[in-house]
Amino acid sequence: MKTEIQTEFTTADTLVYELVNAGVEVVFGIVSIHNMPIYDAISREGSIRLITARGESGAVNMADGYARSTGKVGVVLTSTGTGAGNAAGSLVEAWSAGTPLLHITGEVGSSYLGTGRGYIHECKDQLAMMEGACKEAYRLRKPEQMGPIIRKAIHNALIAPAGPITVEIPIDFQSTIIPEVEIVDTNDNGTYNYSQKELPEQILRKIAMARRPIIWAGGGVISSGASEEVKQLAELIGAAVITSQSGKGSIPEDHPLCIGHFASYDSVKELLVKSDLLISIGVRFRGNETSNWKVKTPDEHIAIDADVNALNRNYSVKQGLVGDAKQILQQVLKALSNKPVAPKPDYTIEVESVRNEVRTVLRKTLGPYEDILDAMRESLPKETVLVRDVTVPANVWGSRLFEINAPRTSIHASGGGIGQGLPTAIGAQIGRPDRTVVLMAGDGGFMVNVGELATAAEENLPLIIVLFDDSGYGVLRNIQDAAYGRRVAVDLLSPDFVKLAHSIGFNAEKVDSPEQFRSELQTAISDRQPTMIVVDMEAVGPMAKPFSGPPGAAEAFKPKKL
Repeated sequence: MKTEIQTEFTTADTLVYELVNAGVEVVFGIVSIHNMPIYDAISREGSIRLITARGESGAVNMADGYARSTGKVGVVLTSTGTGAGNAAGSLVEAWSAGTPLLHITGEVGSSYLGTGRGYIHECKDQLAMMEGACKEAYRLRKPEQMGPIIRKAIHNALIAPAGPITVEIPIDFQSTIIPEVEIVDTNDNGTYNYSQKELPEQILRKIAMARRPIIWAGGGVISSGASEEVKQLAELIGAAVITSQSGKGSIPEDHPLCIGHFASYDSVKELLVKSDLLISIGVRFRGNETSNWKVKTPDEHIAIDADVNALNRNYSVKQGLVGDAKQILQQVLKALSNKPVAPKPDYTIEVESVRNEVRTVLRKTLGPYEDILDAMRESLPKETVLVRDVTVPANVWGSRLFEINAPRTSIHASGGGIGQGLPTAIGAQIGRPDRTVVLMAGDGGFMVNVGELATAAEENLPLIIVLFDDSGYGVLRNIQDAAYGRRVAVDLLSPDFVKLAHSIGFNAEKVDSPEQFRSELQTAISDRQPTMIVVDMEAVGPMAKPFSGPPGAAEAFKPKKL
């Protein structure tokens, strides 16, 4: 085949130039008649790795997982109309997680926009759909503005509150010849940081004098790279550290002051009520992590957040510090070094007691899965990236008892959507090829994006999938049992997952005991090949105490008066 050399500079070339200029190394997506000029421009430029997903939803999840595991912007390229619609659900997850993500999608020819004439892949109002799923969405209205709009999109995806930005580009614009323009940005990032001025003495005095302080660390700690500062502050003032799911890794979870993701547990709620100061750092205080905001917090609450709109959104704040958490905490630590601050021994002993109590209470409910948990933590490298889909083992113990000891090594479905684990784990593995990446998934959710097994196999990723097979939607099944005493639409036919995995190039084994699981996991770790371990939950046996959903879930579904 004769290869034609393109010498003209097009809108697509400008797009690729801006991606390279921003340090983009990987683009996930699916090629289409409405994005081929962009794919061709990426190929001609040559420095960006293209990962071909099997569905647009999976492609977005991959970009999301890549961004969360690396801290870089994730980039995904999809088609128009149905393709963009397929991407929307996963964009909602990226929005919920606050993931910096650039979604590039095509559009129908510019002269056909809004005409309803039936142009192939036409959508009634694609831009509105993308605006509903993303932080922001833009349409390219003039080819010569490609450079500025992409630069703006990447910038806005990264600034607080971070989130996905969609840029839609009409297909006829993509191959339009335009002049090359060099854009030099001399502005700062446009965000306001409290580090630009002195911290109020009143705030510093409160922190120094607190006798029962608690730090609640969220995803903002991870985003700002403030984990070391959180640890230093906790040790300096003797604070207990609660984490949200997104904040796991803010402090090593084997640290004696780290209570972890247990905010809704009774002993932790009691500790919060008795606290004389809460310092929240980049926390959203999600409903499913606070028993729908029934967890009580102390009146004295200092909030640190890069997003001013986060203050007082779910819990009242006495003082708010708006800006980058790392910079603010560095300033706090520097100021406190000149003050008489010391942990209170009795309180730190109490914190460690609560930490141990909640773990003991939860472990007693696991039955044979306690041994599977221990096999995972004892066998896997300390900085393994653990990706959790929505499934009973992940919800009950994967998110709490599998200790996370470094930032960006814990990824979960922030919005609660099932089935996004596999592609998210693929993106994380591509972003961190040096790390062991493990996916915890259930059979019901796994089937949602099962086609992405082909992507993992094609890229020969050393991903380890731990698939808990109970032939149904386990979380919903247990909630229905508790709420109604009956089930509907939750029992499913499972394929032979081992044969399915083998057919596409994965190593795979089914295990029926914790001992067999430990052996297969250790083999997978050493082999560094695409691997699936199917845990036969019927053979392994039930948990000692069935999981009936988050606190209050069953009651919420029973008949009631409003």
